[in-house]
Amino acid sequence: MDIQHLVDRLEDLVDEGRHLFGTKYTMVDEERALEIIDQMRISIPEEIEKAARTIQQRDRVLAEANEEAARIVQQARQHSEDLIDEQEMVKQAKVRAEFVVEQAKIEAQKITQEADEYVLVQLSQLEQRFAMTLDEIRNGIQLMQYQEPVAVEAEPEMQPVAAPSSEENSDPISFDRPVQAPMGSRI
Repeated sequence: MDIQHLVDRLEDLVDEGRHLFGTKYTMVDEERALEIIDQMRISIPEEIEKAARTIQQRDRVLAEANEEAARIVQQARQHSEDLIDEQEMVKQAKVRAEFVVEQAKIEAQKITQEADEYVLVQLSQLEQRFAMTLDEIRNGIQLMQYQEPVAVEAEPEMQPVAAPSSEENSDPISFDRPVQAPMGSRI
């Protein structure tokens, strides 16, 4: 399975999670999150295998280029041996063979460089996707570690507060009754 698809599924799972009011936390289905993470673990070797296939393909192209260069050099040598009696033609054949070899080397270097750049781009993209996935996983782990269970408390019965007498402090805040903190907040 494609790692990007799994990252998208994990992001969707977080988006579908229940947001805890008054916090930045979201509760997610742990079983589904762990299932997606397991699938990621399975698919990571597939991504690495794709990169390895790309490197093998690069090596195959290089080997073919080297074989072609060797064949061209061999042809040039054979041709120069056939023309050994004519000194000028021998010189031209050597120059031509060197030119062909140099062109083959340049072409092989170009193919190597392009293959290396392609592999680097693919591995960089893979690293970015893994980094994003790892950040999301760490955020999910932190969320699950620092999340406190929400206990439903029975609301205390509210008793009417007597109006302050004229001798008492005229401050409307009563310090006699308990203060109830909102649910989910820490005191």
